[in-house]
Amino acid sequence: MNFTTFFTVLVIAAVVACVYHFVLRYRFLEGYDALAGKVIIGWLGGWIGSLIFGNRLWKIQDVYVLPAVLGAIAAIHMSVLIWKAVEKVAAIRARAAVEETQPRKFTAAA
Repeated sequence: MNFTTFFTVLVIAAVVACVYHFVLRYRFLEGYDALAGKVIIGWLGGWIGSLIFGNRLWKIQDVYVLPAVLGAIAAIHMSVLIWKAVEKVAAIRARAAVEETQPRKFTAAA
């Protein structure tokens, strides 16, 4: 991979990450570090997208745009979705652990 190919996929990933972070507001973490993480994940998805989705439509600097965009969207969406699911499971387990450690109250039958 040469620099122009790397940079083209990076621009595609940055655009998709900005749309997800600022326009759709689909995020797990706040701030610019979360945006940087989305760009990295989006770059990986855009790079793999051409391998998975094939060679379709427009080509810029040896990068097929549509598969790269689809790969970036899939990678960013799945990463946020996975972290939200992990957070939900952790909250359920924490709630169960708190309920388990609290003493039980017994009431007399009337």
